[in-house]
Amino acid sequence: MENYVSTTALPAVPRFTLILTQNRRLRFITFFYLYAMQGVPAGFALTALANYLAAEGLRADRIGTFVAMQGLPWTFQFVWGPFLDKFQGSPMGRRRPWVVMAQFMAFLASLSMLFIDDPASNVMLLGLTFLVHGTFASIQDASVDAMAISTIPEQERGRINAFMRGGFLVGTGVGAAGLSYMLRHQGFQTAVITQSTFLLLATIVTFFIRERPTDVLFPGQSRPTGQLADKQQHDHSISWLFRELFRGLTARRSLNLYLPILLVYSAQEIFIRSYNVHLIQRLGWSDTALSGLTGSYGVLVVIVVILLGGWLADRVGARKLLPYIMGVHVTYLLTITLLAPHWANPTIAAAGAVCWNMMDPSLSVAAIPILMSLCRTHVEGSQFTTYMALVNLSSVVGAFVSGYAQRVVQTPTIGFFAAAMAGAGFLWVVGTRKSEARINAG
Repeated sequence: MENYVSTTALPAVPRFTLILTQNRRLRFITFFYLYAMQGVPAGFALTALANYLAAEGLRADRIGTFVAMQGLPWTFQFVWGPFLDKFQGSPMGRRRPWVVMAQFMAFLASLSMLFIDDPASNVMLLGLTFLVHGTFASIQDASVDAMAISTIPEQERGRINAFMRGGFLVGTGVGAAGLSYMLRHQGFQTAVITQSTFLLLATIVTFFIRERPTDVLFPGQSRPTGQLADKQQHDHSISWLFRELFRGLTARRSLNLYLPILLVYSAQEIFIRSYNVHLIQRLGWSDTALSGLTGSYGVLVVIVVILLGGWLADRVGARKLLPYIMGVHVTYLLTITLLAPHWANPTIAAAGAVCWNMMDPSLSVAAIPILMSLCRTHVEGSQFTTYMALVNLSSVVGAFVSGYAQRVVQTPTIGFFAAAMAGAGFLWVVGTRKSEARINAG
């Protein structure tokens, strides 16, 4: 965590003020909806549109390429991090100006999708518009992550990180189910207008939430007399920040934790992309029915997982919890793959899709607090943003690999491969923990 030393006593703050460092309830609500803002477009692109394109008969590799284009900007978040850490001296707050600016630009990029009439016949243009949107959304994500690591007390990290990931997945569910219905029944442009309106309203709300009492609300304002800013700038160069970031990422303890986590995230994406296409193109599911599972039962599963998982992460410890959660991932992938002969049964197929919604939030409630704890002083925002970029990269690579793998092998084979990847991550974490225990005992 970053430490702040105020040079003067802070003014009295009303109990329900919209200041993150002063309002615990506001922290939970704010980081939930900020991640929901990322989730709605992701659900629209990765689920509603991906399933729609599958239903329209597009090849799996073209769908995989579209999904990868949407996620590509998120893999370059490590570029934004050092600049966010370097330029953070605005009177409006350390991270808030970046967040609001990026959110507004993402809103404008969303509006640009109105120039597309038929997404199925303009897949490349569709992918490019989501790539532009994703670029600004990734800056927003990096800014929000930096804001989180500097405003969330350590004792709240597990629960708020669960709310963050849960917000993303609830947003994904709403974008998948709600926008899928609009896409099929009211048309693509209605879905785009709905998404853009949500992004604009959420941006307006964000503008009025401050990080600290010393932050001003509007650009051009100066702080009132007697209120000095917390120390926000440091004198390190951009090159120093990148070097320190590299040291943090390549430290042995860091590698032994985030690499197996990335393996499991990749395994999730490789399997679900293949599974969804299989249900639609081989078993005759409608795209709206499959997308609807994410936004109905899937959302309920996410809510249960974030409440229970966040509590366990704070109470038991994320490090102790991680191997058990990875074990659940391996079990899920093996079980659903072994049930492949029964996927024609709608109940079993739907259960597989709904249970998958539990995998990401359950892994995140343990993984994200661990990644936060690995961050080095002065590059906390950069390092955490880079970890999240690597998580996003693992999903992009998983979607891309899955699309091309489906041209060569069947979905059950891909399922066994994904289970093996998750199993490797599980064994890596267990082995690392045993090695650490022997070193501590010695």
